[in-house]
Amino acid sequence: MAIITLTTDFGHKDHFVGAVKGTILTNLPDAHIVDISHSISPFNIQECAYILKNAYTAFPKGTVHIVGVDSELSPENQHLVVQVDGHYFVSSNNGVMSLITSEIPPEKIVEIRLPNANPGSFPVLNVFVQVACHIARGGKLEVVGKPFDELRELREFEPRILNEGRTISGNVIYIDNYGNVVTNIQKSLFEAYRNGRSFEINARTTKIKEVHHSYNGIINYDLDRSQRKGPGDALALFNSAGYMELAIFKSDLNSVGGASSLLGLNYRDTVTVNFL
Repeated sequence: MAIITLTTDFGHKDHFVGAVKGTILTNLPDAHIVDISHSISPFNIQECAYILKNAYTAFPKGTVHIVGVDSELSPENQHLVVQVDGHYFVSSNNGVMSLITSEIPPEKIVEIRLPNANPGSFPVLNVFVQVACHIARGGKLEVVGKPFDELRELREFEPRILNEGRTISGNVIYIDNYGNVVTNIQKSLFEAYRNGRSFEINARTTKIKEVHHSYNGIINYDLDRSQRKGPGDALALFNSAGYMELAIFKSDLNSVGGASSLLGLNYRDTVTVNFL
């Protein structure tokens, strides 16, 4: 069974998602369509890449992933198919793919060139679906495009190493449904510069001096309940994707607030780690 995933910033109010799914099923009735997310913040390339990078590996090799964020065709935003890690990504050349391929080199990239194609204002429907169905049927990439080697790179959110290795300066790249704040500081980078030193994480006025392995790692169960840290306290951990995350234990973004609102952190804001 062919698997096609969808990652877009379309939301669920409009007809876009339904039209894309209906067109896939018209062209490939046996396709299994999986929604990764339709709640990407509009045109947020970093957020799209983070979600897609951490979801696609759960799918079988050969899965086709349609990426519908900032997909309008232009001379600087070509339509591509990128084959990487045994998967196929149908996307525009907006930087999403460079963030996904930063650790795994692509096996093949083609620029989509369909005869008589008219992408218009809805290229995901008019172009990406057609290409995805072709690949899902076992079609060759050479039929839908020509070789391409100018994958656009986005490096603006790479952490910076400062003070002769004593400081890592990172940025907020994603805020999840709980209000937890994900930074671009990966565990591997943190450990490479830590060298056994103590540290202090600085996020606006909040200072954290410990990184936990889980959310409830903040609780010292050897202490009496009245003396423990717990709901409402800030913590840091490396999440399942290996990125440093700041959270409020058992927070609710829609009521008492989450790390993003309570710590005053937004997308692109700076978070630093100072080694002492």
